[in-house]
Amino acid sequence: MRLSLFLLIMTSPASATAAPSLPTGYHLIPGAVPLDSGPDGNSIVIDAPKGLIVVDTGRHPEHAQAVIDYARQQGKPIAAIVNSHWHLDHTTGNWDIRQAYPGVAIYASNALEGALVTFLADSKADAEKALADPKTTQSARDQILRGRSVLDHPERIKPNHIVVKSGKMAIAGRPLDVHLAKIAATEGDVWLYDPKTRVAVVGDLVVDIVPFMDSACPDGWSKALGEVAKVPFTVLIPGHGAVMSRADFAEWRTAYDNFVKCGHSTAGKKTCVDGWSRDAARFIDAAHKDYAREAADYYLETRLRSSAEEQQRFCRPLTAATWRKPA
Repeated sequence: MRLSLFLLIMTSPASATAAPSLPTGYHLIPGAVPLDSGPDGNSIVIDAPKGLIVVDTGRHPEHAQAVIDYARQQGKPIAAIVNSHWHLDHTTGNWDIRQAYPGVAIYASNALEGALVTFLADSKADAEKALADPKTTQSARDQILRGRSVLDHPERIKPNHIVVKSGKMAIAGRPLDVHLAKIAATEGDVWLYDPKTRVAVVGDLVVDIVPFMDSACPDGWSKALGEVAKVPFTVLIPGHGAVMSRADFAEWRTAYDNFVKCGHSTAGKKTCVDGWSRDAARFIDAAHKDYAREAADYYLETRLRSSAEEQQRFCRPLTAATWRKPA
């Protein structure tokens, strides 16, 4: 099973308990997760003195348009985008918003640079093969072509403000604690904490159905979750899935750490997959139970129990010189 960021079927917002309410000044545009096409990550719109801040912009044009429509309804410009990481279901909409708001500032780590010449270069090659396949549906072609367009012109989605370290920052005039988790779910994951509202916006450091490890360093990810736990948030917005309470996050984090620990052990794969399905059961909806198991099995094989070299693939900066396409 090869999970491509062009067509990866990701999470659904499924929690058995009611999600906590967002404070005034926050608006969630949930990511869509159809089982027959690529997903959109959550987009979070934050009110700021100079306009609106959008955290992650989705993949599909309809999702990006929903963000733009919300801004127009509010009568405020989108002043800034914060990309939590470079995955295309969180960044492709940058171009749509840039066209609507040419002066928008885009904040992100510089991890996209390495991804473009390694992981995304491989994904682009896979996309070309899919486009040449007459069995590829028109809907899939449209998604692939949209993804390829930003890889052909990466300046459309690249940040113009690089986050190089954690610290306090004013974005569009709003003070925020900006955190950079290096070598975690990606080479550079940006997440926010708002001390005023006690909201944490963490991107794909938290994904409800299963931790997507395609470009992850699992142990670095675990460390990043520990850093999230240190801030006194009361509400957490994940990259995919429903808004979480602090208790929800603690439960998901435990499930993650147990899965990684099991993956590093000599326990059977079924034992580890069963453990994830049990520990994260509250976050997995009925429609994705089989998929969550399949994905967990895949990540055990490719990230947690692959060769020593492969396990370290994403635990160091990505460069063309050291990259070897996975088998």
